Amino acid sequence: MYDVIVIGGGHAGSEACLAAARKGYKTLLVTGNINMIASMPCNPSVGGPAKGIVVREIDALGGEMARNADKTQIQMRLLNISKGPAVRALRAQSDKLRYSEEMKHTILNQVNLDVIEAYVEHLIIEDDTVVGVKLDDQRNIKGKKAIITTGTYMQSKIMVGSNIKKEGPDKQKPSLGLSPQLREMGFETQRLKTGTPPRVKRDTIDFSKTIEHPGDLEKRTFSYDNIYYYDVDKQYSCYLTYTSPSTHNIINNNLELSAMYSGAVEGVGPRYCPSIEDKLVRFQDKARHQIFLEPESEALDEIYVQGFSTSMPHEIQDKMIQSIPGLEDAKIIRYAYAIEYDAIDPRDLYPSLVSKKYPNLYFAGQVNGTSGYEEAACQGLMAGINACLSLENKDPLVLKRNEAYIGVLIDDLVTKGVQDPYRLLTSRAEYRLLLRHDNADIRLREYGYQVGLVNETTYQQFLHKLRSISNLKQQLETYMLTPTQGTNAYINQIGSTDLHNKTALTGLLKRPEITINHLSHWIDLDDFSNTVLEQVEIDCKYEGYIKKAKKQADKMLRMESVNIPPNINYDTIHNLALEAKEKLKSIQPLTIGQASRISGVNPADVSLLLVHIQSKK
Repeated sequence: MYDVIVIGGGHAGSEACLAAARKGYKTLLVTGNINMIASMPCNPSVGGPAKGIVVREIDALGGEMARNADKTQIQMRLLNISKGPAVRALRAQSDKLRYSEEMKHTILNQVNLDVIEAYVEHLIIEDDTVVGVKLDDQRNIKGKKAIITTGTYMQSKIMVGSNIKKEGPDKQKPSLGLSPQLREMGFETQRLKTGTPPRVKRDTIDFSKTIEHPGDLEKRTFSYDNIYYYDVDKQYSCYLTYTSPSTHNIINNNLELSAMYSGAVEGVGPRYCPSIEDKLVRFQDKARHQIFLEPESEALDEIYVQGFSTSMPHEIQDKMIQSIPGLEDAKIIRYAYAIEYDAIDPRDLYPSLVSKKYPNLYFAGQVNGTSGYEEAACQGLMAGINACLSLENKDPLVLKRNEAYIGVLIDDLVTKGVQDPYRLLTSRAEYRLLLRHDNADIRLREYGYQVGLVNETTYQQFLHKLRSISNLKQQLETYMLTPTQGTNAYINQIGSTDLHNKTALTGLLKRPEITINHLSHWIDLDDFSNTVLEQVEIDCKYEGYIKKAKKQADKMLRMESVNIPPNINYDTIHNLALEAKEKLKSIQPLTIGQASRISGVNPADVSLLLVHIQSKK
């Protein structure tokens, strides 16, 4: 008997099984191919806008993705560094082979964790409770909690032109038994679609016709461990090129041959990562589209053609690729394809990612309608944590929208559902100034420690960082500058204007042209780490905006603190709109705050609901 059974070894499954095992529970990971653990069938990268912050949040909570990305990256860049801190995010170009291999090594060497290479035919259910799984070799394995993390494998089909195969990513066997059973159990499923671009042979590319994008010269890490595994001078570059008029002509003249436009595709594709055919149809006014050429591995002579996902036949793909500047003589090593698969309606889940119908069954990752490795990993981590907290008869860990992008993601899923594969964007977070790249540990490390995934040494290092931040802030607030000739001369020298009144160093630091390092003229900064200096500078410069965001978040939290009784009868609430009643009965929001975010529930409905709850009290 296992405490936790995780079905699927992708990015969600990896985090889920590691979290459960590290919390001391006997855990089983069932995966179709051990060598595909945490594989990267699409883009060979980790992070990016919003996603990079999620990776840091995973690390703050005690997850594995950040450490694994640091160990196996071949390029690191901090994006939007010239913009405000709310949109900065780290992105790593990963060695896709080493990333999977390193995660596999971590999982196979984790105590309390067993791995079986098999497919789950179906769940074993007794008295409306999931009590285990039946494998394709007819073994029955019992477990107290099950987490489904099947990614894009449920009833998956690979499509290239008119050619359709029942396969998962990278020619893997699909999962065929779970989808029909989930529908029998009362879950709604939907067909979704994603895709991947061609890979071309590196030495057939003329990089002189492209624009080089090297890695940063400053060392960076996702993990707050701050262990550097690379030499900044030996990073791999990415390259930018563009589609041409010839590319567009080839695609437009053969549009009916694409699986997407021939009628073969049933599923809905990702809105924010469309195929190149879809880009041309939707954005006909664009003369060209960006194409990034990205290395996939130190051990592979393959270049990933990012932004060029397609389901055209192979012979058309050859023409399309060779119409791009720099790729005139390029040879395709692996052709692009579209993949279609089943996902559940995430509104069937509570914010803990447990099923509303089956109290010991959790779902995480692309099976919930998301896209991306990072979105999958954070869900796996939360499902693993909450399955274990349930075993301990403790309340689940549910992150709020002002606490983490993970909270935004999960709240969006279980409250609004998905129409197409969900991708995290900074614009989805209304409190993004609070959810920054630099402060994920300050927001979430305490939770990681409380649930038992952050060890004592790491936690004490975190507390030391907090004390250092407080100490430096106090020094800056109490050190007062007077407008002397010498003071103003130095301030003028660094490009700022005279002081006219007595001013604390915090006041001077609020000036855009002043950095915290300029303040070393008056106080010793040598004892403070770069992360502490960065944190204090951001907190000081954006103090007014941060206070405003926190005030708005406090208003939201007051609504989140009003719980909706589990036995509420929405039909008895007078004047509640019919659509609101239907949505509220379907989604079963836990709080007034969650109810207010349901599409179709307007402010008047929320007010009526609030009055009804208060009257019952």
